[in-house]
Amino acid sequence: MTSFDTSPQLNVWRALLALAVVFVMLATTGWTAVRGHRGSTALQASLSAWEHGRLHGHRLPDPDAAPALLTRFFASLGAQDRARLAHRYPLAVGNMNGAPVRLRYQANRIALDQARKVELKRMHDSRLTPAGQQDAGRRMHRFTALMAKDRHILAFDPEGSGRVAEVFGDLTKAERVSVVVPGVDTDLFTFRKTYRPYSAPYGMAKSLYTAERTASPGTRTAVIAWADYTAPSGLGVDAATAMRAEDGAQRLNKMLGGLPGRSPVALFCHSYGSVVCGLAAHELPHRVTDIAVAASPGMRVRKASHLRTDAHVWAMRDATDWIRDVPYMELGGLGHGADPVSDAFGARVLSAQEAEGHAGYFEPGTDSLTNFAEIGVGSYESVRCAHDNDGCRAGLSATTTAGRA
Repeated sequence: MTSFDTSPQLNVWRALLALAVVFVMLATTGWTAVRGHRGSTALQASLSAWEHGRLHGHRLPDPDAAPALLTRFFASLGAQDRARLAHRYPLAVGNMNGAPVRLRYQANRIALDQARKVELKRMHDSRLTPAGQQDAGRRMHRFTALMAKDRHILAFDPEGSGRVAEVFGDLTKAERVSVVVPGVDTDLFTFRKTYRPYSAPYGMAKSLYTAERTASPGTRTAVIAWADYTAPSGLGVDAATAMRAEDGAQRLNKMLGGLPGRSPVALFCHSYGSVVCGLAAHELPHRVTDIAVAASPGMRVRKASHLRTDAHVWAMRDATDWIRDVPYMELGGLGHGADPVSDAFGARVLSAQEAEGHAGYFEPGTDSLTNFAEIGVGSYESVRCAHDNDGCRAGLSATTTAGRA
């Protein structure tokens, strides 16, 4: 006899409930995707200047060219010419996939300083309201913090709420690379938090980097806190659709295609970030060996095999995470599909013991963080499965990373 929990009638009611929720959001918030066309941004202006620029009388390559072509272009230049381009077109070079990593750091430091000076002037602009001047001060202080000598900014866009990506470790020499892909309410100003630090991309990535070094002290690792896409703001219509994730997936794959070296890469995708990773999966570079999702509302497919990737797909969810109560379905573009921790989905389900709530997966001392770290260093034999068996490790060799203690 079919239980009510899996009956067609209940699925219909869930669909109706999901539609009702969407209609309420539309009535109260409006389609957040419908916005007026904005003028040229600072990043667009820098890219346009690059496109019209020349070096020693020669035109510069297309800034959106294949990363390999751009890598060859920069490799053909001397240090002085590379520095000259970073100073002339800081935002363009700082966000250019294929440009040398250290040159991107240098260019983004210049771009941050320029953005900081703009906000410093706005702080004292009498034409602004006190609230506007206060916002300028907040932006100025955030840009200043990102310029600290010990910070390595791989991408930066000051427009609006901003975008940013930061690297922990030496990306050019890393034997293993991890990328943290965050979810809703992520921007330049929520990138790092003092309160609940491990719920923000900076804290997530730093915590993972520390855990990976503990798991394998002899392995050179690097972790990227990747907040370089426009995430949905709040749990509105944007969060219920894939619009933001589609753009994010394209940006993610472009970034991955521009990473130096050939070291294995693992993606750690939290909440709506797992939608981004799901849409990116079929075009991921072959060096991406793992996709691990936590607190996922779905990956826009019914089964892990439908992601069309050779990467291992891992999933976890703690027992106190509210995401478990969302309707796991996709109807007319609304919702994100099947539950990644369900048996039918077919992911390798990991333990998340000690993690609490929707944002606790990167907290030190949790199974979730330990499992992420073991995946990050390639130590699959050490992960802890969600169930009391070895099911999540089935079919995997006892891989250890070179230099693992």
